Amino acid sequence: MIEFRIDRHSGVATYLQIAAQVKQAMRMGLLGPGDQLPTAREVVAATTVNPNTVLKAYRELEHEGLVAGRRGMGTFVTASLVTDAARLGAPLRQDLEHWMGRAVTEGLVVEEVDAIYTDVRATHYPA
Repeated sequence: MIEFRIDRHSGVATYLQIAAQVKQAMRMGLLGPGDQLPTAREVVAATTVNPNTVLKAYRELEHEGLVAGRRGMGTFVTASLVTDAARLGAPLRQDLEHWMGRAVTEGLVVEEVDAIYTDVRATHYPA
């Protein structure tokens, strides 16, 4: 089951955070076609967001063709975003896991890791 984390200080709308986290879980292979998303009631209980916010996020995902609501049953994933390179155990992912472990061992804090990642990503994926 996906566990949503809402950052109320990020400046990103809550419904967009929920939709992004569902997509991230889909990219990682944690959610795939046929999987049921938590009900709006379950998300509200876990995050204390407004039920309409959850429904808006799910409608956004439905509009993108990633999920479908089934009346009286819930919302289900209808697409896959996972790639072989992103799956658990994939070589590239293992390389990143190793690098992240080294970063922790060498005492880098998350802000330093983010800065390094952003800098290196920009050299390979220019805007």
